[in-house]
Amino acid sequence: MNLRDLEYAVAVADHGHFGRAAAACNVSQPTLSGQILKLEAELGLKLFEREGRAVRIDARATGVIAEARAALAAAANVTVAAQAARDPFAGPLRIGMIATVAPYLLPFALPAAIKALPQTPLHLIEDLTDRLLQRMSEGALDAAVIATDPQSARLDSIELYEEPFYLVTSPRPRARRRHSIRVDEIDPGTLLLLAEGHCLRDQALALCGAAERAAGADVRATSLETVRHLAAAGQGATLAPLLAFADWRRQSHGLDGLRVVGVGASRLVRLIHRRNAPRRAAIEALAASLRTSAEAALAASA
Repeated sequence: MNLRDLEYAVAVADHGHFGRAAAACNVSQPTLSGQILKLEAELGLKLFEREGRAVRIDARATGVIAEARAALAAAANVTVAAQAARDPFAGPLRIGMIATVAPYLLPFALPAAIKALPQTPLHLIEDLTDRLLQRMSEGALDAAVIATDPQSARLDSIELYEEPFYLVTSPRPRARRRHSIRVDEIDPGTLLLLAEGHCLRDQALALCGAAERAAGADVRATSLETVRHLAAAGQGATLAPLLAFADWRRQSHGLDGLRVVGVGASRLVRLIHRRNAPRRAAIEALAASLRTSAEAALAASA
């Protein structure tokens, strides 16, 4: 077994097709297929199920493919570690960011981050928290911006900013307008929630002390933008972090928002990275830049 064999296996898993995997690896399909058969014989395990031209990972081989990814990432990190020892700011940083942060923070923060790290291009990936953590464990990301505690001894966390929640609804009559609402005043039955996998969904349910079945319409929206339009149309209320709500108000006046006050009425956004990250200096510089931009944006939004 060698790294090239693992690369072939991961390519087949990613592309779901031997021909496309061979093209991605710049080898002929017979060569790739032969090496996969050799690897399966060496492991004593069938890695892939062949269904016509399509290919999928055999259920028993899922862990093997995950380890193959980790091994390839670890090998790549040898070069990264050597480069980082020479200059931790040289070369791109692969940064993950959750979808309820990225579109609202990056317009403020990205120009400043580029200026602060001129030798460090940022390669950004937006995804759900669990998927970002998986990419971190595989070595596919250098750091990630999330809004929950990863609770992993292998990861370090740098606090970026505390962001309050707002209860967002369609416009209310002026006579009934107020500036804030207590947690215990929120009716869980009116809440529009994101789909499972979004940490903001879990935070909304925890904040309101609501069982999932007691929450509002079973929308399971995959983006805050969908929830925004439903709230503006009077279909319910939603919890939104301040930067998202401020962005919505800049785009349209068809929303009202009350700052939520009480225990759990905000979220801590943090930058996480592996404890032994070879480019820690660059990651810390990025965190400082993001924190400065976020604090300015929060002050302007409030």
